Amino acid sequence: MHNTTRPAARLPVPAIRAHQLNKIYPNGTRAVSDVSLTVHTNEFVSVIGSSGAGKSSLLRCINRLIRPTSGTLELFGEDITKISGRHIRQVRGKVGMIFQQFNLVRRLSVLENVLVSRLRFNSSFIGHCCTLVRHFSRNEKEFAFECLQQVGIEHLAFQRADTLSGGQQQRVAIARALAQEPEIFLADEPIASLDPHSAEVVMDTLMQIHETRHIPVLVNLHHIDFATRYGKRIVGMRKGKIIHDVPPSCLTDDLITDIYGARINEAFGELAACA
Repeated sequence: MHNTTRPAARLPVPAIRAHQLNKIYPNGTRAVSDVSLTVHTNEFVSVIGSSGAGKSSLLRCINRLIRPTSGTLELFGEDITKISGRHIRQVRGKVGMIFQQFNLVRRLSVLENVLVSRLRFNSSFIGHCCTLVRHFSRNEKEFAFECLQQVGIEHLAFQRADTLSGGQQQRVAIARALAQEPEIFLADEPIASLDPHSAEVVMDTLMQIHETRHIPVLVNLHHIDFATRYGKRIVGMRKGKIIHDVPPSCLTDDLITDIYGARINEAFGELAACA
């Protein structure tokens, strides 16, 4: 008789897998405490918690902007916990990182700010020099323009970055991250300094990229209404720990109170400000 048993299907490798991750700063602050988290490639995950809950430190560990103190961290199946040097730069190139501060070169045009991210693909000294004097190839310019089209600001391509509104600058930052051709997006409070309309446009842009480019997104948010509207999962952090990981439909008032503790007014205060 022939064996007709089919081999078990291999599960897709998660985008992020953290196991008992810790980050203790030199002053003794335990910013991330025994965090275990898996983010799959088809997920848009919102991380919520009060200021100081460890959200930013967690994202900085994942992008290896800081080194975890202990635990393990995998990015698309690769252990990046203890990597260094050029390897760290390669990993960061795969991660589109967006911050509350837009980190644009204010005197450069929108298009030039996006083109800066193409340094990932040309590590030669000559390539760097050409970039610094703004001698970009036609293909690079066309690709950067396509990234601006995706975030809806291609009409601002030749305008200086310092003439834009906050929401427009954040979309430039997203386009710049897109131009890296990242495998995952991390966003650290991307709408914290924006007005309600601009915040919605930025979150819509991240969701569109997630859905059209099939890029996983992990975003830190104070705004609970935005977290539940866009996130397929809500991860609640308090004192460096993940204390809840639920679908948005299961985020009750009791869980929100548990996540924010005595600082519950911080959560609902920010929500009211964006109503």
